[in-house]
Amino acid sequence: MPALTLHLAKGTVALAPHIALNEVGADFDLVWVDFAAKAQTKPDYLAINPKGRVPALMTENGVLTETAAMLNYIAATHPQAALTPDDPWQRAKMEEVFLYLASTVHINHAHKMRGHRWSDDPATYPAMQAKVASNITENAALIESDYLKGPFVLGETFSNADIYLFTIARWFAGDGADMAAFPKLSAFLEMMQARPSVANALAMHT
Repeated sequence: MPALTLHLAKGTVALAPHIALNEVGADFDLVWVDFAAKAQTKPDYLAINPKGRVPALMTENGVLTETAAMLNYIAATHPQAALTPDDPWQRAKMEEVFLYLASTVHINHAHKMRGHRWSDDPATYPAMQAKVASNITENAALIESDYLKGPFVLGETFSNADIYLFTIARWFAGDGADMAAFPKLSAFLEMMQARPSVANALAMHT
């Protein structure tokens, strides 16, 4: 039995640890959480992840429930894949991208369909949704200018930052960003889609 089990759902950030597990050649199982049936709110799943969200990664040591933590764990337990740079500055830049994606970009995206997290008044939801396109466009512009130093986030070196960015940036067009305005980011997405670890995971998420 594999030592790792990833609980995931289609259309979510759970794609990132799925790609990372593929990338390192890990032995793992997948457990799909049926969001349509609200399985993430049921006692069985809440016993695994009390947050009621995906992804959740079951390991020999317990459960991890945040994407960045999972990416770091997968890299640390599979060092041969070199998904985390040894250089302290490069590692800090990777973590900077992690934090920006999690604390700013993902939150901006979530306002499109999860206004209930920020307001109990449904009348406020349209205003939140109307702001998504401009917020995401601003995020994409910053990534284009500051966070793509080469073909990859860290220049010529592939890392977990690319896996996380790819997962989040796939949402940008649907969120209203004009991707024609971001040629570097568009080229990055196209390049990543051709990577075997990514293509394999995407085939299961669509």
